[in-house]
Amino acid sequence: MKKVIQFLFKSTLLLILLFSVSPSFGQEVTTYYLIRHAEKEVSDKSNRDPHLTEIGKERAQVWKKIFKEVAFDKIYSTSYHRTLETARPTAEDHQLSIENYDPKNLYSSDFKEATFGKTVLVVGHSNTTPDLANMILNKKTYNNIEERTHGNLYILQCIGDIVSAQLLFLE
Repeated sequence: MKKVIQFLFKSTLLLILLFSVSPSFGQEVTTYYLIRHAEKEVSDKSNRDPHLTEIGKERAQVWKKIFKEVAFDKIYSTSYHRTLETARPTAEDHQLSIENYDPKNLYSSDFKEATFGKTVLVVGHSNTTPDLANMILNKKTYNNIEERTHGNLYILQCIGDIVSAQLLFLE
C-alpha cells in the first residue's frame, strides 16, 4: 500500500499544481478542494459520530502530504469527529484553524463571500461533498460517493461566472 500511496501522492501533487496555476486575467480566483472524510469506525452502528479507523488516520496523513504545497487560506469541516480528524493534519501543517460549516446550508451567500478569492479545503461527507460541488457548478454533475470510497478529490475554480471542475480518484 505504501508504494501505491507514494505514486498517488506524486501524481496527484503534479496535477494539483498544474490545475491551480490557471490564468485569471486579473480577476479573483476562488479555488475549492473538496474531499470526503477518511474511513470511519463502523463497529457500533448506533454511533452517529464515530472516530476514524487506523486506516482513516493514515489516509488523513496522506491528504496532508498531497496538500503540502497548496497555499490554503481556509479549511472547513463539519463538526463530526471523522471530518475534523481528516482535516486536522492538513490544518496543523498549514497552521490554520478548522472552521465549521453547516452541511444543511452548504453554499450560502455568507460562505461564498468568506471564500471569495481564496483557496479553500472543505472536508465533508459522501453526500455533502458532491452536493457542494454541484452547487458551486450550479448544475447536477456529481452523484453521492459510494460508502467504501474515500479518495475522491474535487477541485473547482471560480473566475467570475466561469467555474471549472476536475474530479480525481485517489483510491
